[in-house]
Amino acid sequence: MTTTRTTTRNRPVRRRTIILVALAVYLGVAILFIAALSAGLGPAGSGGALFGARVAIVELEGTIVDVDDLLRELKAHRDNPLVKAVVLRINSPGGVVGPTQELHAAVMRLREAGKPVVASLGAVAASGGYYVAVAADRIYANPGTLTGSIGVIFQLPNVDGLMKKVGVDYVVVKAGRYKDIGNIARPMAPEERRILQTLLDDVHAQFIAAVATGRKLDPTEVVGFADGRIVSGAQAKDLHMVDALGGLEEAVDGAATLAGLSRPPRVIGPRRKLSIMELLRNQLDLRGWTGASPLSLMKTPLYLMD
Repeated sequence: MTTTRTTTRNRPVRRRTIILVALAVYLGVAILFIAALSAGLGPAGSGGALFGARVAIVELEGTIVDVDDLLRELKAHRDNPLVKAVVLRINSPGGVVGPTQELHAAVMRLREAGKPVVASLGAVAASGGYYVAVAADRIYANPGTLTGSIGVIFQLPNVDGLMKKVGVDYVVVKAGRYKDIGNIARPMAPEERRILQTLLDDVHAQFIAAVATGRKLDPTEVVGFADGRIVSGAQAKDLHMVDALGGLEEAVDGAATLAGLSRPPRVIGPRRKLSIMELLRNQLDLRGWTGASPLSLMKTPLYLMD
């Protein structure tokens, strides 16, 4: 009887002990996390302060196709009162027109919210990559950066001869005269080519207008180098396509200056997702292709690509 009573009394004590130990572990982990976050956000010599004005770095990597995550990241920085400026680090050969214009608009919204944006061009920032960059307040490029390529392209294979040779009959049933425009199983008709050329000329004009507005240049001046050519960062500086020569560090300091922050500023690093697919893209150079289905490739969207 005595043993049973003693065991019963000890149970609440054990529960309280377990709860206290769990709370202590939880608080310890939380303190370590906050300390690590503070140290990670601030640069060397900043004291690792958790709060304070910062410059955020956002990375635009690879072919511009799916930009939903990047748009959410830009919006989060726009809504974050601690973020006073954003550096957009661009390593992209371009991509699909629509998503590229969405990113351009998102950068403009950041600026309208009173947050300066600086574009930092990495190895390649061509075509659609440059389209996004011209929305920024300032553009930095390395002397050897490949940029420019202001143009639009629509490429289609013609396998008519091959299909006849192997005995394949490609059947199309359509409603609408031009519904199968770009059919790879037959030569393109002159009228279809005219329609597509008019479409490309329209998008090209939009590109030229965006560059002229963003760089504060006369449209006729932009037309002079908007013929699809690739230029180096040094050449782009001479053409007033970029503001200064320099890398990411110079761009971050430039963003801090525009925002009225001390240099070097505290920095919020780019968001990065680690996944098997991302590892495959990096190792096999499949960026921009692993998410594309055969059907989407056959549709052949307009590309702002170098």
